[in-house]
Amino acid sequence: MSLIRHNPWSLFDQLQTEVNRMHGYPTKADDNGDVVTSDWTPAVDIKEENDRYLLIADIPGVDPKDIDIHMENGVLTIKGERESEKKTEREGYKRIERNHGVFYRRFTMPEGVNADAIEAKNNNGVLTVSIPKQEAAQPRKITVS
Repeated sequence: MSLIRHNPWSLFDQLQTEVNRMHGYPTKADDNGDVVTSDWTPAVDIKEENDRYLLIADIPGVDPKDIDIHMENGVLTIKGERESEKKTEREGYKRIERNHGVFYRRFTMPEGVNADAIEAKNNNGVLTVSIPKQEAAQPRKITVS
């Protein structure tokens, strides 16, 4: 007789995936056939200023070379990985609660952002992505001759 694991929440996960798909939100399987999952999710703040949007993410312990940021079809994607450190068992260690592994976040950007001028900086574990707005077209007076 083999042991079969039962996950009572799997039906709710399937329902959430179908609702997301119905509303057009990306799902874990919607990345050109590649399955992308996250081991942890960084906290992100999004702020709109007059000339840009700021995306501020807490990603302590992530090396900047392990962060991939790209913009495609109006969606800004941030992927990265935090390497796990060596774990040593010592007297008094009860549990390790630090998150390690891959993170993946996607943000649909509004119309009028300048994707060619996006900048990202990492300072003490805080990733700041600056997404400038395109300059609005100035009205032009046309003279009648």
